[in-house]
Amino acid sequence: MSERPACTVAVMGAGAWGSALAQVLADAGNAVTLWARGANVADEINTEHRNRRYVGYAQLPAEIWATLDPAKALTGVTTVLLAMPSQVMRANLSQWTDFIEEDATLISLAKGIEIDTLMRMSQVVAQVTGADSSRVAALSGPNLASEIVERQPAATVIACSDSGRAVALQRMLNAGYFRPYTNTDVVGVEIGGACKNVIALACGMAAGVGLGENTAAAIITRGLAEIMRLGIALGAKPETLAGLAGVGDLVATCTSPHSRNRTFGERLGRGGTMESAMEAAAGHVAEGVSSCQSVLALASSYDVEMPLTDAVNKVCHHGLSVTDAMALLLGRRPKPE
Repeated sequence: MSERPACTVAVMGAGAWGSALAQVLADAGNAVTLWARGANVADEINTEHRNRRYVGYAQLPAEIWATLDPAKALTGVTTVLLAMPSQVMRANLSQWTDFIEEDATLISLAKGIEIDTLMRMSQVVAQVTGADSSRVAALSGPNLASEIVERQPAATVIACSDSGRAVALQRMLNAGYFRPYTNTDVVGVEIGGACKNVIALACGMAAGVGLGENTAAAIITRGLAEIMRLGIALGAKPETLAGLAGVGDLVATCTSPHSRNRTFGERLGRGGTMESAMEAAAGHVAEGVSSCQSVLALASSYDVEMPLTDAVNKVCHHGLSVTDAMALLLGRRPKPE
């Protein structure tokens, strides 16, 4: 497919998650424009309907058309999915704002907190583009890209303060094997998505040093308590964090061997350095490595205690060994749950 088909939806970012969501959109009956950063990736998608670098040998639908040109991807499109790491969201959007249609719905697929501003991704999107918050949505849930491209059943949450837009997005993304639920609690969905990556790093570190399922269960449970404390302080609804975008995403990311964050943490637990773990990731971003800094700073500004997040931050950015981090957590003063 050499020319862009008539379509109303664009996915900006052809990594694993962007490619998986482009597939979902195409399977749900949409023609999709997929913006890619690399010429090799775009060419392979258009000629072979594959993206081997990010999703292996999965066959992508022919209804996906890839381009290197953000203007071609965005012009005339009324729904834009932003599939890029959280720490580069602002820089990319700043270059694209002139091409985005005036009333386009903008959906963040990123799971993180911006380091410099401590903004959630929907806040960054609204600030950079000038879009009213009612036009900005967040999508999050237990959604491992490698399973979605295999069309294994999965569920997700689409959060938007405009419930009508959320329902429209729900219909657009309903691909049978991919079941979207709507929610108006954007804060809860984004906090759950950002924090779970940090807890998954902790789970990976514990597994890497040889700790077992009891430890993993404790980390997940206490990690959820941290997420709940921060989310509620920011105005999130407890039921959101008890649902797909909270517990669901946390469990999947903390336990799956396909989770980038768990895998990254496991490499550190086995004695790897930050540099070697990043090299082994081969271009795949473990969002929790950056988010542990911004989540901890955000929590501190609200006087919320997050000991697991603090330990992960010390390992990733302050040279603490994983063994010492585990000892630090186990040595905390006993208290009521």
